[in-house]
Amino acid sequence: MSKSNILIVDDTPANLQLLTSMLVEQGYQIFSAISGKVALNVVQKSLPDLILLDINMPGMNGYEVCEQLKANEKTRDIPVIFVSALSETLDKVKAFFVGGVDYVTKPFQAEEVLARVKTHLQLHQLQQQLTAQNEELHNTLEELQTTQQELIQSEKMAALGQLIAGVAHEINTPLGAISSSVNSIKTLLSQTLTLLPEFFRSLSEAQLPVFLALLQKALAKEKMLSAKEERKLKRKLIRQLEEQEIENADVVADTLVDMGIYDNVEPWLSLLQCSESQRILDTADKLSDLNRSSQAIEIAAQRASKVVFALKSFARFDQSGKKVKADITEGLETVLTLYHNQLKSGSIKVIKRYTQLPLIWCYADELNQVWTNLIHNALQAMDYQGTLTIDASLQNHQVVISITDSGKGIAQEIKEKIFEPFFTTKRAGEGSGLGLDIVRKIVEKHEGNITVASQPGKTTFTVSTPTPTAEAVV
Repeated sequence: MSKSNILIVDDTPANLQLLTSMLVEQGYQIFSAISGKVALNVVQKSLPDLILLDINMPGMNGYEVCEQLKANEKTRDIPVIFVSALSETLDKVKAFFVGGVDYVTKPFQAEEVLARVKTHLQLHQLQQQLTAQNEELHNTLEELQTTQQELIQSEKMAALGQLIAGVAHEINTPLGAISSSVNSIKTLLSQTLTLLPEFFRSLSEAQLPVFLALLQKALAKEKMLSAKEERKLKRKLIRQLEEQEIENADVVADTLVDMGIYDNVEPWLSLLQCSESQRILDTADKLSDLNRSSQAIEIAAQRASKVVFALKSFARFDQSGKKVKADITEGLETVLTLYHNQLKSGSIKVIKRYTQLPLIWCYADELNQVWTNLIHNALQAMDYQGTLTIDASLQNHQVVISITDSGKGIAQEIKEKIFEPFFTTKRAGEGSGLGLDIVRKIVEKHEGNITVASQPGKTTFTVSTPTPTAEAVV
C-alpha cells in the first residue's frame, strides 16, 4: 500500500528540512510550503492526506490558512495538525476552534510527531471508510425507494416487505458498532494523546522499554476471544498474579486479557509491581484500545457490506430478459443473509450441505425469488423453531436443491393443491396464494421441475434444473 501525502507549511527552512527528513524516512510523500498563500495554492493542485501547519508566518498566519481550508468543501476534511512554538492554552484552544485536529508544541520530539501523524492518518482513513459505507447504504436505500412502486404488487416486493425490519436491524447493528468504535478513538485522541509526553517522561529508563514491549504485544493482538475463552484465561492469569503478590489481581487480569496478554506475566512484573502500576497499565490499555476499535470497525463494516450486497442482489431487477451464468449456492446464501435476523431471533438451526456446483445459465433474480418463497414458507411452517436443511448437489446433469423443514407437515388432502394459483392455508391478509404458483412457473421456465414430500416433522421441496455436462463447464 502506498504511503500518504503530507503537506508541511512553515516559514522557517530549518523546520521544513527537519520535518521533511523525519517523515521521508517513514516512507511518506512530502510537499512543503513556506507561506500560507503558497500552501493554499499547493492544496488546490493536489490534495494531501494531512497537513502540518505552523501558526506564526508572515502575510497569512496558520489560523487563517486553516479557516480557509475548512471553508472550502474540497479541502475541509483534510486533517490539520498545528506545529507551533506558541504554548499558551488560548493558542491551543483557538487552533482546535478553527478546525485543527491536534497541536504539537515546538521544540517537538520526533517520536511524538510521528505517532500523532500516524494516528490521525489512520483515523482519517477510518472516517473515509465510514463515509463511503454510509453513502453505499444511502444509495442502496434510494434504489429500493425508486423501485418500490414498480414492485409493490409483486411477490418479490411482498417478501422484501416481510424482510425489511430484519434487514434494518442487520445494518443498524454493525453501524452502531462502528459509531461506538469511532467515539472510542475520538475519546482516546482528546483525553489521552495530549498526556503522553508527560507520561513517558515519568517512566524510568528501565520501565520505558518494558512498557513499549507491553504496548507492542497488545497492538499485535488480532484474535477476538469469546466470553468463555476470556473467563478461562482470566482465571489462569489471576493465579499467576496472586503468586507474584500483585494487588487487585482480578482487575489487572481483566485489563491484561482485554489487551491480549494471555500467558506469561513474567516480562511485565517490573511494571505491575511498581507503585504506579495501575496508571501505567491503564495508559497501555487505552492506547491498545485504538487497535481494538479499528478491528471492530473492520468487522462491522464487512458485516454491513455483506448485508448491503445481499439486499442489492435481491432487490435488483434484470429487465434484459436474458439468462446469465450464475452461482446457485451464492443465490441461496443471499437469501439466508437477508433472513439472518429471523433465524437468529428464532430457534432455527440451519444445516447447509453444498457440493461443488457448476455455474448455470439461468434467470438468477427469478431463482432467488424461488429460494425466498421456499425458505420463508419453511420458517413459517416451523413457527420459527426447528431445523432448516438446505442441500445443493449435481445429479445426472441436473442441479438439485432441496429445502427441508422440521414443521408439522402438509396434510395429504391439500398437498396436491399447494401449487394451484390462489390456494392458501393462511388466514385472510397473510398470503395471496400466488407464492408457490409463481415458484412453479419460474422453475418450469428453466425447464426444471419442483416436487414436495411431506410427513409430520419433515417437509422437503426439491427443485431440479438442467445444467450443461461437466465437460462443457469451464
